[in-house]
Amino acid sequence: MSEKEISGNKLSGLTEPVRAAVLVFPGTNCELDVVWALGIVGVEAEPVFHSDSPPEVFDLYVIPGGFSYGDYLRPGAIARFSPVMSVVRSAARCGKPVVGICNGFQILCEAGMLPGALQKNRGSSFLCQSVDLLVTNETSPLTCALQVGTVLRNIPINHFEGNFTIPPRKLALLESSGQIALRYCGPSGEVQEQFNPNGSMASIAGITDQRGNVAGIMPHPERAAEELIGSSDGLGILRSMALYAKRVKASSNTRNTEVQTSHLSK
Repeated sequence: MSEKEISGNKLSGLTEPVRAAVLVFPGTNCELDVVWALGIVGVEAEPVFHSDSPPEVFDLYVIPGGFSYGDYLRPGAIARFSPVMSVVRSAARCGKPVVGICNGFQILCEAGMLPGALQKNRGSSFLCQSVDLLVTNETSPLTCALQVGTVLRNIPINHFEGNFTIPPRKLALLESSGQIALRYCGPSGEVQEQFNPNGSMASIAGITDQRGNVAGIMPHPERAAEELIGSSDGLGILRSMALYAKRVKASSNTRNTEVQTSHLSK
């Protein structure tokens, strides 16, 4: 795997730790996995309950997988109204990274923070298997520590409604604006329908919003964070999340310093 600006398990040059809020809704079941996996790449992560309005001190917001509110109505349709989502929206407007994994991806689509929707898998079957992913964008919170063309192997999926769909005109916009971060692929990076597990349009596994700081992914990188559990290729995605947050934090700190310096000089 080729990774950029990464040294060992920690982020090189990081003087202050990246802090992450991992949201917990009724029915969420992957929050502790995400907290643990982010810890491997040097992120200080903690669960944040859905009814809370946490102070805006976090650098990264992650909505993990599960079955929020039992997937009643539609997956993510109720979670979008939770109080914590107002904080998430505010963070996104400030440019902070917001990442939805599996059910989190569904929630972000329902909330209108990501384009498209996730519908029932092709064949209406629940999928529990591993897939390979092709990196198609190297600027997103999912891929900025990776290079285009990298193949991430044996990343688990566990979903019934992971079939990404979007009107053709908007799909063309995703393509032209570079918002597709990851696609399902074969072992050598071939994007073909036979390697598309759920019928997603254009074999899409992960996307961003137009600004680029809000991202959704159906596969679970936190379940591919150690070779002992089948793969460590998910670390590339987790490190990307941390690196993106680090860059935003550094940029914000620089702006604040410039403002303070400007006031002192007057």
